Amino acid sequence: PALRWCQRPERGGCPVDGEVELREFVAARGAALSRAAYLLTGDHQAAEDLVQETYVVLVRRWQKSGTVDPEAYVRRILYSRFVDGWRRRRLSELPWATPPDAPGGDEAGRATDRLTLQGALSRLTPRQRAVLVLRFYDDRSEAEIADLLGCRPGTVKSLIHRGLAKVSKEMGR
Repeated sequence: PALRWCQRPERGGCPVDGEVELREFVAARGAALSRAAYLLTGDHQAAEDLVQETYVVLVRRWQKSGTVDPEAYVRRILYSRFVDGWRRRRLSELPWATPPDAPGGDEAGRATDRLTLQGALSRLTPRQRAVLVLRFYDDRSEAEIADLLGCRPGTVKSLIHRGLAKVSKEMGR
């Protein structure tokens, strides 16, 4: 059964087994999950929403996940929710009305590079972005990424290749 509260409000509710473990896991891994969500979305509020959706799914399925690695399980939920959420959005829901201006010279150094990279990542498809984050931020192998995203390793290789080519092109501007 999914993690839920007893129907006894007079007793303040009674948590089912696993609540303590769930709280400990969220406390220990919450910051890393938030960073990964930010890298996927490129926006702090969207990242918070994505993490919140991930936690909702995780809480519902926490006891069912007892036999699997909780880190891998929560990462799969995060990446799946990100890709699924993107699919549901309509084309009219763009993050900005017009593309941002390309940053000028190199006055700010690393900050300019970071903004340029962030802009390049925002132009990738959600699957390309998810694959690049998993590969280069989470340091996952192609086989692990394929397993997490439910696709073939060849698809992962193709997404990495196309994503890197697009980022390189954007960074060269």
